[in-house]
Amino acid sequence: MKALVLTSKEDGVVFNANYPQPAAQSGEVRIKVLAAALNHRDVWITQGQYAGIKFPTILGSDGVGIVESVGEGVDSSWLGKTVIINPNNHWGDSQRHQSKQYHIMGLPKDGTLAEFVTVDADKIRLAPHHLTIEQAAALPLAGLTAYRALFGRAQLQAGEKVLISGIGGGVALFAMQFAIAAGAEVYVTSSSEEKIAKAVQLGAKAGVLYNQENWQKAFVKTYGEMDVVIDSACGNGFAALIDVLGFGGRIAFYGGGQGAINGLNPQKIFWKQVSILGSTMGSDQQFVEMVDFVEKHQIKPIVDSIYALEDGVAAFKHMADGAQFGKIVVRTVA
Repeated sequence: MKALVLTSKEDGVVFNANYPQPAAQSGEVRIKVLAAALNHRDVWITQGQYAGIKFPTILGSDGVGIVESVGEGVDSSWLGKTVIINPNNHWGDSQRHQSKQYHIMGLPKDGTLAEFVTVDADKIRLAPHHLTIEQAAALPLAGLTAYRALFGRAQLQAGEKVLISGIGGGVALFAMQFAIAAGAEVYVTSSSEEKIAKAVQLGAKAGVLYNQENWQKAFVKTYGEMDVVIDSACGNGFAALIDVLGFGGRIAFYGGGQGAINGLNPQKIFWKQVSILGSTMGSDQQFVEMVDFVEKHQIKPIVDSIYALEDGVAAFKHMADGAQFGKIVVRTVA
């Protein structure tokens, strides 16, 4: 089969037209992939920033496709159904955190950037009917990450004010769309006026350039204090996010692209009763809740660009460049 394969540390991801096809084992289904989507995780793996990297590996945690065959013990009624894939493996029983055995599809097990993939039958769900193939492919990982950070960790309520940093990435955009659908008042940050303008067109109230000095002071003066902040960068800019929170504010972060958090003033945190909440992916239950939420509110993922599987290396470069607004999708069929 055709696949995008992480071949070696030196060669990175390579298009392979003759990779071995998987077969559905007991309890599994084999899916003919129609489209997959990239996440920053995929790029970071190619840069050696994950533990347990192995070669060769097919990356990709997001995917939509048609169930082509089923393994022993799997209901045959799944055959021919168009499904999306829950990328969780071994989350465990707790809703508070994942198990120590937890891993995400696409490493160590082969992922979705291929013509075929096998997954446990309990990891599939019918693709929402209101979504295109590309939109459905874009949903799983980023949608689940945003849903848990926003509702599971920050406990966002209707009518609250929420600031979402670094708008343009898949998770940030889902967080914005979900918060708007939940009845929150949403604001965004970016280093790009163009991305802020696009976010406002999609329903955000306003945005601010985070690369302007002391942006947080003018922001609070103009828009007031926030109840919730959703962040993925951390680093030296994290302290400014604390400044925009009001009493009882919550900040949930799901990444640390800018590195260690420096310069926090503990007095501000304890006096304002601020909660700082780490968040990773989401439970299997939250995946179900997230897809239900998307269907209820008819939310459509924002797709930045679409590549053919043969051009997948260019898709990785586009992700690494960081200029996208929405999800980067790879189609495996013409």
